[in-house]
Amino acid sequence: MVNPAVQVGDAEEHFTTLDGLRMRYLQSGAGPPLLLIHGLIGYSFSWRFNLAALAPHATLFALDLPGMGFSDRSSTMDCRLPAAAGRLLLFLDQQKLESVDVLGNSHGGGLAMMLAAMAEGRVRRLILVAPVNPWSHHGRLLAPLLARIPGGSRLHPLLMRLTPLHRFLLRRQYGDPRRISPGTLEGYVAALQIPGTLEYARRVLHGWRGDLRELEHILPRIAHIPTLLVWGSRDGVVSPASARPLLQNFARAELVTLEGAGHIPYEEVPQEFNRAVIAFLTQPDR
Repeated sequence: MVNPAVQVGDAEEHFTTLDGLRMRYLQSGAGPPLLLIHGLIGYSFSWRFNLAALAPHATLFALDLPGMGFSDRSSTMDCRLPAAAGRLLLFLDQQKLESVDVLGNSHGGGLAMMLAAMAEGRVRRLILVAPVNPWSHHGRLLAPLLARIPGGSRLHPLLMRLTPLHRFLLRRQYGDPRRISPGTLEGYVAALQIPGTLEYARRVLHGWRGDLRELEHILPRIAHIPTLLVWGSRDGVVSPASARPLLQNFARAELVTLEGAGHIPYEEVPQEFNRAVIAFLTQPDR
């Protein structure tokens, strides 16, 4: 049962099944479909400050990816980007979505690019918020180290009791931790407490370097897609310096840098973020 404290505004809660896994998603709005893909430790709760603003411009599908949020966990699920993108293709088929815009953050940004490469013309536009990419050395160095942290059911309850660790990890996502809204930590911990979450994250990180190689390989296949890159200038997770080399791989792309924001600007400075996304979605030549 989903904790009612993590519901998001008027968005309708739905469930579907992908590869035998029950996946939760929120739907709201009207207009061209826009798929929202959260980062590694996020879920649909991540977009709580964006759904109402974007709803007049798009039909929004905010996912809880299998392994996170209030979707199913599986110890045998393939956590690499190509497999995860394949599950999202199934979702597009289920919803009869032939053409979609895709917004993804961090790991979700990498997944958005992989989906675009596999979807054979079905992704119309990309909005990538500090996406993982081959030019950011932060993740390339840190992810393999984090992947070696032991998983398992006995470690999970211990880590869930380490509230100072949760606060540290959350603060690291922000350029200015004073902008963390009340209820943010509680909202994320509500989903992290579900057994299997940490093991899923560890398995994603285990395949990180291979996924980065895959991303570099598929970039020429998506170079034609109109793309908006959004970065916080104080991002300590995915290096802002990697934005320019990534930008050069797209023929029709623009970069918006949100000064003073960290890795999750859609939460930290949502009004600025929403304005940038709406401007991109409503440009007549897009």
